[in-house]
Amino acid sequence: MRVAGVGFRQAATAASLIDAVARAGGGAGLLATAMEKAEAPALREAALRLGLAVRAIGPEDLAAQAVPTRSARVAERFGTGSLAEAAALAAAGPGARLLGPRIVSGDGLATAAIAIGRDE
Repeated sequence: MRVAGVGFRQAATAASLIDAVARAGGGAGLLATAMEKAEAPALREAALRLGLAVRAIGPEDLAAQAVPTRSARVAERFGTGSLAEAAALAAAGPGARLLGPRIVSGDGLATAAIAIGRDE
């Protein structure tokens, strides 16, 4: 299964998130993000528009993922260098891999990364 992990600022809109997912490669069957962001209205609206469920990832699972991107601000808040990359990998399961590093939306308010589970 392909999973789109997302990270986003409070000002992000559903369009920001949809744009980030599309720029990252799309084709996801699930959206994933940190527990504290999983109920954000913009994320819920994006999930509805994309026809995808949202999986909330706990802090321990985020911190356990090896990610290529290193943001000090994100690491301080979420325990990982990239929320989008870590959420995608955690939700895709053991042996998952990223299609590439996280991609930023055109408005700069959201990021997305696509992970592929080992069964794909």
